[in-house]
Amino acid sequence: MTTETLKKPQAKNSGSLLRLLLDNGALTALVVLVIAMSLMSGDFLTTQNLLNVGVQAAVTAILAFGVTFVIVSAGIDLSVGSVAALSATVLAWAATSEGVPVAIAVLLAVVTGIACGFVNGLLISYGKLPPFIATLAMLSVGRGLSLVISQGSPIPFPNSISKLGDTLGGWLPVPVIVMIVMGLITAVVLGRTFIGRSMYAIGGNEEAARLSGLRVKRQKLVIYGLSGLFAAVAGIVLASRLASAQPQAANGYELDAIAAVVIGGASLAGGTGKASGTFIGALILAVLRNGLNLLSVSAFWQQVVIGVVIALAVLLDTARRKAGAQPAAAGAGTGGPKQRMQYVIAAVVAIAIVGGLAVWNNTGSSGGKKDLKLGMAVSTLNNPFFTEMRAGAQAEAKKQGVELTVTDAQNDASQQANQLQNFTSEGMSAVIVNPVDSDAVGPSVRTANDADIPVVAADRGVNKAKAATLVASDNVAGGKQAAKVMADKLGGKGKIAVLQGQAGTSASRERGAGFAAGIKNYPGIKVVAKQPADFDRTKGLDVMTNMLQSHPDVDGVFAENDEMALGAIKALGSKAGKSVPVIGFDGTPDGFKAVKAGTLYASVAQQPRELGKMAVQNAINAAKDKKISSAVKVPVKVVTAKNVADFK
Repeated sequence: MTTETLKKPQAKNSGSLLRLLLDNGALTALVVLVIAMSLMSGDFLTTQNLLNVGVQAAVTAILAFGVTFVIVSAGIDLSVGSVAALSATVLAWAATSEGVPVAIAVLLAVVTGIACGFVNGLLISYGKLPPFIATLAMLSVGRGLSLVISQGSPIPFPNSISKLGDTLGGWLPVPVIVMIVMGLITAVVLGRTFIGRSMYAIGGNEEAARLSGLRVKRQKLVIYGLSGLFAAVAGIVLASRLASAQPQAANGYELDAIAAVVIGGASLAGGTGKASGTFIGALILAVLRNGLNLLSVSAFWQQVVIGVVIALAVLLDTARRKAGAQPAAAGAGTGGPKQRMQYVIAAVVAIAIVGGLAVWNNTGSSGGKKDLKLGMAVSTLNNPFFTEMRAGAQAEAKKQGVELTVTDAQNDASQQANQLQNFTSEGMSAVIVNPVDSDAVGPSVRTANDADIPVVAADRGVNKAKAATLVASDNVAGGKQAAKVMADKLGGKGKIAVLQGQAGTSASRERGAGFAAGIKNYPGIKVVAKQPADFDRTKGLDVMTNMLQSHPDVDGVFAENDEMALGAIKALGSKAGKSVPVIGFDGTPDGFKAVKAGTLYASVAQQPRELGKMAVQNAINAAKDKKISSAVKVPVKVVTAKNVADFK
């Protein structure tokens, strides 16, 4: 046997590997991402972190498996996120509030998902609605029903079902097992069943499928029913991870699910797609988010990077398809030198973007490795209050000479759970968490507790887990103060409107409860309208405008944050600050400006910069095993035109 003979099989194997990568654009993108992340972060390729990636991919993957059926048949399903939340809410409500046996409650949740899918199928097949419109309507209906059933508050999940969010043997996450099982079911349905073959036929040419004898309308009922079933399973897994059913859970997850399917090689035109591709697509999204967190990339830049890499992954797959369609002389599927150069360029661009941002975000931040590393998980940075809190924390971290990594959960309890898991994997010295929801953050904080990482709660408390301390203002007391100021201004009489924050958040519940308790002391004051505006200025403007249509004679407005109060001021126009006093909450810079201008009568100021500063101080002390108080109160003050000059 010659040396040349020995080399031939190796060359063949090498070529096979190259062909495998070139023939699977999504797999190539995943390999490139894993290599890039492992080179830039020593924490990425640890066993614990890889398990974290699996857990974080689970819900998106399960949703995406269901959406794969729909997209293969040339449809679309925008409702899966809302259906997931509704199914979980039904399970928690039935098992806790109604005392239904857990097994039956689980069945009700699954039936709810299937029913929502069937309704989508009926509207599309028999109602002749475009899939986009039908499922968009179900998105709204599902989310609304979830809020109605839960009354806008999280519902604790049954302990027996919450075990789905735990691990087997102390290391293998149950969500990963469920994801794999659902993936295998998807593969069998698509490749081994009549309904699977029907999906490809309908997606390839619906009219031809009908003429060949397929009952297309009935098949679509089953297809959308399957999508609803998978959404229900995803909702149960998500809620089990958070130990509670969140009415706002899985918000926007339908877009991630669709992205995973398309990244995996499916065509929105229908006729193509497979379970393995969808699984790889979901892993790409999870690896991106996990890796960018480990690299301390800004939460705002993360969205840009994820969008760019998704586009590159799809372009890579498109280039592969075009290359495969060319004649043998051009490279027989490998695309020849030109196509191979496109692959190399795409890979280099992906690595350059991630690597460049990592370097840019870390340059000048530490001046070398820090002895202490702190992680700070903020509920949202789309709110000036929390950007101020972050600024105070960053200033104090710089002063103390410690490294601080800040993440943005975008008001998504599941995303925040993922970020806290990443902090634990990195071995942070201490973690600061501003919970999206106090109950939902519990399981992730317990994981940090098990790893002996002290956790400091900021602005909102942590339930069912140990926090070294709570640095916060008293939201309930602040609500009561706002009620007293309003009553004094109105002389104890009048009609008022209330703009509530995002349904299901503890801040909205506590501020609203404090204001309601305080206003009860003034029987002459009546709350004539109360609507959520999601802590958002634009929604505050719209909701207040609508309220004025039915209650034009309103005498006062209380908004549960300054952003909504500023929107209400725009809606009131010349009445604001003159005939109609508006009171906000948070004490943001824009809020203080409005108080100075006289359009905002008062704001309950929480001093967010001071809160962030004190959170870092306590996190450092906890990391050094110094004794700290179990609760640290940041003074709350009502700011009016008389004292606004005293506040920066």
